[in-house]
Amino acid sequence: MTNAQKMGALEFTRPPSALQVEPVVRAALEEDLGRAGDITSQLTIPAGKTAAASFVARKPGRIAGLICAEAAFRLIDPSVRFEVSAPDGSEVAAGAVLTTVSGPARSILTAERVALNFLGPLSGTATATAALVKAVEGTRARIVCTRKTLPGLRALQKYAVRCGGGFNHRFGLDDAAMVKDNHVQAAGGITAAVERLRAGLGHMVRIEVEVDRLAQLEEALGIGVDTILLDNMSPDDLRRAVALASGRAVLEASGNVTLATVRAIAETGVDYISSGAITHSAPNLDIGLDFQD
Repeated sequence: MTNAQKMGALEFTRPPSALQVEPVVRAALEEDLGRAGDITSQLTIPAGKTAAASFVARKPGRIAGLICAEAAFRLIDPSVRFEVSAPDGSEVAAGAVLTTVSGPARSILTAERVALNFLGPLSGTATATAALVKAVEGTRARIVCTRKTLPGLRALQKYAVRCGGGFNHRFGLDDAAMVKDNHVQAAGGITAAVERLRAGLGHMVRIEVEVDRLAQLEEALGIGVDTILLDNMSPDDLRRAVALASGRAVLEASGNVTLATVRAIAETGVDYISSGAITHSAPNLDIGLDFQD
């Protein structure tokens, strides 16, 4: 399989465009290089020295972030070759080679840390997402992320969720209307908030309302919103909510979503289960760059 074909395997994950990836990676490189550049590599490695190295997974997991690693090497030195063995979205075992890089040794060493700083955390998010996705197999529920992302990294973290087999919730405040508990309180109730939204929104914008008790659910169903977020409800109440809704709205469960609880939540019949932890608390996947002899 050629490098282009392997990178083509990314298509199902819908990777961000270079216009979204490169500015973030460039900023990370500028932060690391500072004013004087990589003084260690410049002074210890002969200018003509070439090398080859491999990114290796130290632990099993789901990979995300190779698009950022590739950008880091390309921005430092376009002559560095980046050969992918396990593209983003791949499930790998411990010891698996993800990609190999070859070219000027100085350039490889200069880009190494930034490449790993993207690859480890994003693969961690993909791995955490994949675990939840696997836990709900056989149910109708889909795992989705939230807006609980690091500033400036949302597109990449949400991409990592897709690499893990999950789906994306809204990307920002502007692509869907979501009436949360504080909106309800400030607007004077669910109905009042939704009526104001409908008076000002275009026909393509969907409306989601957050509820935390069944009485609120009945009100939201009565005014015909698109999606209802069931916040921190018990499995018994989630089952009652599914029965009450009877297909009249898409139902999303949120709160207390862990590997230990997600299966029970999914078995209530909800359509989506949202997790902030897969982006804000996923552990880094241990990946290293090993130089070849």
